[in-house]
Amino acid sequence: MEMYKMEPGSAYPIGTTVDGSGVNFSLFSANAEKVELCIFDDLGQQELMRFTLPLCEHNLWHGYLKGAKVGLVYGYRVYGPYRPEFGHRFNHHKLLLDPYAKALTGRFSWSDRHFAYIVGDPKKDLSFDERDNADVMFKAVVVDPSASGIPRKPIAWQNTVIYEGHVKGLTAINDKIPSELRGSFLGISHPAMIAHYRAIGITTIELLPVQQFISEQFLTDKNLSNYWGYNSLGFFVPHKDYLNQHQIIEFQQMVDQLHQAGFEVIIDVVYNHTCEGNWLGPTLSFRGIDNKSYYRLNPTEPRYYINDTGCGNTLNISHPRVLQMVMDSLRYWVNIMGVDGFRFDLATILAREVTGFDPSNGFLDAILQDPVLATVKVIAEPWDIGPGGYQLGAFQRPWSEWNDQYRDAIKRYWRGDKGMLPEFARRIHGSSDIFEHSGRQPYASINFLCSHDGNTLRDLVSYQKRHNEANGENNRDGHSENFSNNYGVEGETTDTTILAIRLRQIKNMLTTLMFSQGVPMLLAGDELGRTQQGNNNSYCQDNEINWLNWQDNSAFSEELIPFVASLSQLRSRFPMLAYRRFIHKDEKDSQVGITWLHHSGLPMLKDHWHAHHEATLGYMIHEKPENSPVLLCLYHAGKEPIEFQLPEIENVTHWQVVIDTNASAIQTEKRHLAAERKLTMVPFSTIVLLHELNDC
Repeated sequence: MEMYKMEPGSAYPIGTTVDGSGVNFSLFSANAEKVELCIFDDLGQQELMRFTLPLCEHNLWHGYLKGAKVGLVYGYRVYGPYRPEFGHRFNHHKLLLDPYAKALTGRFSWSDRHFAYIVGDPKKDLSFDERDNADVMFKAVVVDPSASGIPRKPIAWQNTVIYEGHVKGLTAINDKIPSELRGSFLGISHPAMIAHYRAIGITTIELLPVQQFISEQFLTDKNLSNYWGYNSLGFFVPHKDYLNQHQIIEFQQMVDQLHQAGFEVIIDVVYNHTCEGNWLGPTLSFRGIDNKSYYRLNPTEPRYYINDTGCGNTLNISHPRVLQMVMDSLRYWVNIMGVDGFRFDLATILAREVTGFDPSNGFLDAILQDPVLATVKVIAEPWDIGPGGYQLGAFQRPWSEWNDQYRDAIKRYWRGDKGMLPEFARRIHGSSDIFEHSGRQPYASINFLCSHDGNTLRDLVSYQKRHNEANGENNRDGHSENFSNNYGVEGETTDTTILAIRLRQIKNMLTTLMFSQGVPMLLAGDELGRTQQGNNNSYCQDNEINWLNWQDNSAFSEELIPFVASLSQLRSRFPMLAYRRFIHKDEKDSQVGITWLHHSGLPMLKDHWHAHHEATLGYMIHEKPENSPVLLCLYHAGKEPIEFQLPEIENVTHWQVVIDTNASAIQTEKRHLAAERKLTMVPFSTIVLLHELNDC
């Protein structure tokens, strides 16, 4: 250790910066009185020496450790007042993780020593714990990463098909992936997975949180874990458990391999809260560095946190240094790690000011003007649990948003709920009632049926109720209303009639999704007929409930994989299914037209739209030039068969059947119908017809 010498350093950049002679350390804290840099052995097991950071400028504590190199293991101890009633929770006995850490070593395990107060003391968090937690805490590792190798090739929004998946769940039990790569970043980009992505026609892989997270203590105590990962600890660090050889370059290799194959990578990020929880939570990083700056505190009782997230705390993005950390983190994941965009969990919180949601909030403005982030895809989950937290449609360009109204309307229509035709049509049309303002386009709507949060598509047609008993909360957690139907039997069955209607309903919803204006998002495994056994809140299940079963040889997987592939091919073949603008009747400069049809074959009238029991709808979509292809989509969510009269169209003498959810792909292929005939549609079915000049 004699080789190290602490000298005055530089306040910028924040975090660690390596040069040929040493490492510069810079840490933000507005209320600290002293900061110590703690150096550990290579395994992070023994603390070797402490250095006081010698200078503080602009609330940035910094020092230059001469002689230090890449691979140095470190943490911080921050001194200051422990006055929870005033919002201060400094405790120098706790080793703290650098918020700018980019690699980790060691393991984290739960201990009462992580808490700044004495657990069990009657004074609760007003007491003070003097025990050290370093042996059970992650340590940061100094790295000097270079940029990801393969440049991004952005895919236009209107050509994007998103596939939402979990790093571990995608490959944990896939026999085509080498055992050492299963459940890791490198498993996701294995050639077998790339072949599957190509087969089903997706363009963009959206990964659940990949930044370092930990499981909550109450889950660990129940032998469960935070599987989804919405419990962030390090915003610059790839999650350690997804690294095969514990090298962060593995994430870059995954991105490079996917880019090389033509796919985009979007990551789900959680900047709304951290894993430190509420006022009785542990002190692991931000809380011990500067609680009053990093978190939003109750202005009248700063001992307590504003909890618009439902997770105990809310990150204070309004603070310029906290905003800077988030922006630095985002740029790092683009410039160095190579990602193509972000899905922001509970994004309404990021756009909150003291007065509530503000579409001109500092964070949103920062994204808009940033020369790096303005070039990538940004997706908002447009709600939180705070006052005025539901903000679907309120984000401005360039944002796209998860559209839960699309999700619920499509589910309800196909379940057979009455009076759904007008909303069903609006959602197919791209939800212009929600998004067509301030120049926003259909791709502002991320259309989805299922996501990580809720039922899978197979469970949506197999379970009437939630079945979350495995979560250990007496089945009280998760949504109570899923807009689902079991069609006669709760859960698995061998009844062929029930299985047939379940498969047909999955196909109906997938067809609706892929033929709707906007950006479709498919939940990974829905193309396999994946089940979570009725669990609609599987956040804590790191097991077969969540892992994709690639060996499932049921009729669901055999039918659905080629079916999804055919839908993707049609969407790619006919750009009018993903038009870059909203389609309106008689709009002169639009290149695409759409006509809504009654089952009589005539255009829909006002009385048709408001017929409460009407469950059948068709529409024709075509490009404006004459002799262009015409697609005729027919949807029937009624419980009885119905005849649909094909519309009379000049020069159209026959139609080719390209989708029939009541038939297999082989039965559908090369079927042609005379233009004047009537189609009999079975209950809960979809038929898509095509007319082209070169049809025989």
